[in-house]
Amino acid sequence: MNIKSTVEKIPGGMMLVPLIIAALLNTFCPEVLEIGGFTTALFKHGTLPLIGAFLLCMGAGISFKAAPRALMQGVSITFTKVLTGIIIGFGIEHLFGSQGIFGLSSLAVIAAFANANGGLYAALVGEYGTERDVGAISILSLGDGPLFTMIALGAAGMANIPLMALIAVLIPILAGMILGNLDPAMKDFLTRGGPVLIPLFAFSIGAGINLEMLIKGGVAGVFLGIMTTFVGGYFNIRVDRLVGGSGVAGAAASSTAGNAVATPFAIAQADPSFASMAEIATPLVATSVITTAILAPLLTSWIAKRNLPRDPESTL
Repeated sequence: MNIKSTVEKIPGGMMLVPLIIAALLNTFCPEVLEIGGFTTALFKHGTLPLIGAFLLCMGAGISFKAAPRALMQGVSITFTKVLTGIIIGFGIEHLFGSQGIFGLSSLAVIAAFANANGGLYAALVGEYGTERDVGAISILSLGDGPLFTMIALGAAGMANIPLMALIAVLIPILAGMILGNLDPAMKDFLTRGGPVLIPLFAFSIGAGINLEMLIKGGVAGVFLGIMTTFVGGYFNIRVDRLVGGSGVAGAAASSTAGNAVATPFAIAQADPSFASMAEIATPLVATSVITTAILAPLLTSWIAKRNLPRDPESTL
């Protein structure tokens, strides 16, 4: 059986196929993933440790010379993601009022745009990107949680910059960088292990997705996900290329993080006037998480293929 080659024929297949299989299991027979022991620990709750191990392995491939450019890339893409969400979100509010249209309020739009799925990003740049692209995740992780949404909605006084969250992401990358730069043999050993971890943590991410949210979020939620990937992705890719990237990192960041689902209610706790809006926004953001988890790998794969040399004499 040619399982590996078949999966790789699908754009982003090593990430997308395990993710969809796990989401189907979690939706229709979740008890399969809850039998306990090593099975549940690996396939249901293994996301963070597996991504941590992946970042260490891929960090080994980052040279010290590339680190400043990786930070610049991360800052540029993160700023663009948030700014695009703010412009579209407040544009909708200006045209249709605070409740937006079909539930697409400024709260729903900014929450979906401002948070990138770090695990999805790591898998995609691990497969299609460069060492710079991998290093950019340390800045993209700042978008996790409601921070940028709070700032955009005027609640910045209630939010603190999650410095420890940034440090927690940086440590595995730095550990890998140190080992890889000190010993070429360690660099080769660790970087070979990175791709093996991609389908494992992709499955774990999918195990946290319930496809029923697609029904609850409806067409508006799917449309929000499409906007996040393709409208936001257009600007992410342009900015990524502007700062010297290939566009792969910009495409890979064009998703909504799973923890963005909690953002509307976090905003409502900070400002109760958002309570009714948060109730409508939450299923839409959840649907955007699922939609972008499918679309972002397709977009990234397409960008990566466009970057391939047209002939042996060509260069990127």
